[in-house]
Amino acid sequence: MITIYLKQYNKIIRNADPKLFDELGYDDILWIDLLRPSIKEQKAVENFMEISLQTKQQVEEIESTSKYSETENAIISNSNFFVPTGDSFVVEPVSFIISNEGVLVSVRNAEFRTFREAEKRLQMNYRSFSTGYHLFISLLEVRIDYDADLVEMIAKQVATLSKDINSEDSIDKEIIHRINALLESTMLLRENIFDRQRVLSGILRSERFPNDIYPRLQLMIKDVNSLINHADFSFQRLDYIQDAALGLINIEQNEIVKIFSVAAVIFMPATLVASIYGMNFHIPELDWSCTLPNGWVIPVGYLFAIGLMILFSAATIWYFRYKKWL
Repeated sequence: MITIYLKQYNKIIRNADPKLFDELGYDDILWIDLLRPSIKEQKAVENFMEISLQTKQQVEEIESTSKYSETENAIISNSNFFVPTGDSFVVEPVSFIISNEGVLVSVRNAEFRTFREAEKRLQMNYRSFSTGYHLFISLLEVRIDYDADLVEMIAKQVATLSKDINSEDSIDKEIIHRINALLESTMLLRENIFDRQRVLSGILRSERFPNDIYPRLQLMIKDVNSLINHADFSFQRLDYIQDAALGLINIEQNEIVKIFSVAAVIFMPATLVASIYGMNFHIPELDWSCTLPNGWVIPVGYLFAIGLMILFSAATIWYFRYKKWL
């Protein structure tokens, strides 16, 4: 889909007809937005702008020259944008091209809140967007504001996770999965904020942008640096929470092992007594017996062995409690 933003009658008009390229000039167009464009739409834009649009492979490259570069007749910038998908994000690259005449061309494969917000600003205050340079900077400003919202959202999720861990005595798999998901989201967000920083640095070194844009760039770079610091803090806090969760899991496992160890030690003397009296030898205690007046015969040796087992087990429990091991 192609959307052309025209400068007519002191306002911005939207149009989606590529045939306008045959009737209009560069001065009539402010912005050409391509959303999942067809080959025919790409060719129409390339013929009108006399440029070559970026391929998907070129847009996704991570080299600094692919993020921002200048040619004889255009400025090319590629930046990553987030698409929220539930509790995580999907990264979608967007290509921007600004011609020497000040026409902005954007190529994307997904719908973004940033573009909708920038379009609202354009319609409300079109006088502030005299060229594609101003519109491109506005898109980056909106994107940075949205990045700040994402950083704050992750910080709140981290704080909630920390409270949940502190209020629970045991840690389950769900909490570990939540920690890993937040770590992944924080790393993705941090990488994309770095991506924004590289683009802004390239613009700041350029001499093609209007002079009234550079003071705004200084503020944007400060905002980006503060977002990086905030994202780093969230990452470090998540790392600490992960260590604390693993420590609680180790303590819980040690308690379980301790119970089994204590149980084994408690029954060890009883097992020793049972082993001795279970040997295939003649043991005198086996013949001990007591005959009651009514003629009943009580096996005293058997009761003696049972008593020894109970006595030794009780003594072991008392010793453990005396040493405060239980």
